[in-house]
Amino acid sequence: MRTAEEIGRTAAGARPVPALRPGTQGKVPAVRRTVLDNGLTVVAARKPRSPLVEVRLRVPFGGTTPLHAARAELLAATLLLGTDRRDRRAVDAELAAVGGHLDTGVDPQRLLVTGSVLASGLPTLLDVLADCLTGATYRKDDVLGERARLVEHLMIAAAQPGTIAHRLLQQRRFGEHPAAWDMPDAETVGGVGVAAVRGLHGRSVVPAGSTLTLVGDLSPARATDVAARALAGWQSDRSTRPLDPPPVIAGGPVRAVHRDGAVQSQIRLSAPAVPRADPAYPAHQLANLVYGGYFSSRLVENLREDKGFTYHARSSMEFWPSRAAVSVSFDTATPATAPALLEARYELGRLALQPPTAAEVESARNYALGTLATSLATQSGLASMLSLLAGSGLDETWLREHPGRLAATTIDEVAAAAAGMLAPSAFTGVVLGDMDAVAAGLQALGSVEGP
Repeated sequence: MRTAEEIGRTAAGARPVPALRPGTQGKVPAVRRTVLDNGLTVVAARKPRSPLVEVRLRVPFGGTTPLHAARAELLAATLLLGTDRRDRRAVDAELAAVGGHLDTGVDPQRLLVTGSVLASGLPTLLDVLADCLTGATYRKDDVLGERARLVEHLMIAAAQPGTIAHRLLQQRRFGEHPAAWDMPDAETVGGVGVAAVRGLHGRSVVPAGSTLTLVGDLSPARATDVAARALAGWQSDRSTRPLDPPPVIAGGPVRAVHRDGAVQSQIRLSAPAVPRADPAYPAHQLANLVYGGYFSSRLVENLREDKGFTYHARSSMEFWPSRAAVSVSFDTATPATAPALLEARYELGRLALQPPTAAEVESARNYALGTLATSLATQSGLASMLSLLAGSGLDETWLREHPGRLAATTIDEVAAAAAGMLAPSAFTGVVLGDMDAVAAGLQALGSVEGP
């Protein structure tokens, strides 16, 4: 009997991703797009795989200060906790009665309300949503209770090495730009009052510039009409504020930061990439996959399978307005810190200077096509993707055309993308660990500053 490791590998290395069968690349259904009188854009698509409708409300929510980030976090935690017509129990009870739920989340780019409901209950869910958008009361007991819970959560998270490393990387990449404030400071959140949350809601939770996405067992025309009636009272003379484009990430030394007694080091690296709308994006996407974007990548093969330096290493692409980045992330035992950073840089340089093989590109292409098809196969995945693209000014046309662009991308184009995006000199980053144990090794590598 073969082990899982033996099944996943061959004599030549990690087993390649098999090609997709024809017709399994995923299909994007027809989408109805309507701008309502209040400025809200409604995107509706019929995908009747189950008797559900997925709901995504995306409100651009850019700010300019850390205080905005703290207020936004508390607003998201309390938006659905009651209105003039319904207290929090009534909100939950009405949604449960129609097989529905709503949740909220926020980051520097957007406030997002997500949910699903039995198709027959869509009018009820949209009525509850509209009530929260127009009449959320932010009762003092609810806000103070959620604030205490949120402060405790943020304090616990802020002590975790991964969170510390992420914050350090954000500061390294963006300085004081709001893109860096994706996790507010617990002390700042603790100072946010009820009036501040209500004021932020009035200024920023507005329809013009927001997008409501509905996907599921529905008639797009009828669902749009239902949304228009339910949300007609959501009015404002303001428009949403998108996040300002962050600065371009500048390559430079990796910053070493001391964490006393750490038994592991967190290594985070980042460099500029291209946005999804850029014609070169498919090549950059494939170059990232070859380097470290999935389990059969070079980074995983080197750091995990060959050297045993880490359990999990990955590279991924991130997006902001007009900006994108490729980011490398892994944790490693303290004695392996400098060797692991050396190997990660080596794989960057090797891919930047030596073109990937045809087999590597084809395996990455199949993985990209397969994951895209998987995301489009469900109502939830399609709704989330359409909502995500709306935040970048893209739509279903991009989704329909992207598989063809991936299929047409050549090895030379992937090599050219890797030469620019994955050049070691393009990267900056942080190493968080016990510098008493690892500083000498890091300094020997060069391009490391601190602690």
